[in-house]
Amino acid sequence: MNLTFDRDVLAEAFGANEGAALRVKQAALVVFGIALLAVAAKIKVPMWPVPITMGTFAVLGMGAAYGARLGLVTIMGYMILGALGFDVFAGSSAEKFGLEYMMGGTGGYLVGYVAAVGALGMLARAGWDRSPLKMAGAMLLGNVIIYVPGLIWLGMLYGWDKPILEWGLTPFLVGDAVKLALAAMILPAAWKLIGRARG
Repeated sequence: MNLTFDRDVLAEAFGANEGAALRVKQAALVVFGIALLAVAAKIKVPMWPVPITMGTFAVLGMGAAYGARLGLVTIMGYMILGALGFDVFAGSSAEKFGLEYMMGGTGGYLVGYVAAVGALGMLARAGWDRSPLKMAGAMLLGNVIIYVPGLIWLGMLYGWDKPILEWGLTPFLVGDAVKLALAAMILPAAWKLIGRARG
């Protein structure tokens, strides 16, 4: 399969794309993206067997909408805020935050977040965010990239004799499927709206 990584991402489809105005737009997008990630991490939607948290949806969607470079700047800004002790993660709280929280059970997933943003940004550059089927595939790959270091870290932290998959994978698969379907509809629909507006 021949991939070309020269397509525009959603963040480039509006506003300035050169000069000082571009820098202002990028700075605003980074601030907005960090705020979105922080808010989404705290959202829990009732679902069986566990509530759906919207953090992964925001991470993967932002990666696709921003592209790899701007997406990585945004996710790293989010991680730095979390490391400094701000309550921006799904399970962080006034009692447990900052590096202590990041080195706990969620640490591997946070590493996966960074890698997944880069991957989704690259796939968006290849145009995968314009097709529902390809966007679903990109989301699936992004979830795999998040889960692999997450599960490895859980195993290293608590021991491989523990039910790692039951703790860190299987309860979340139903919710991930819902988020995958949602992203597969939203991003291609956004491109269609942009195309109509330009037309």
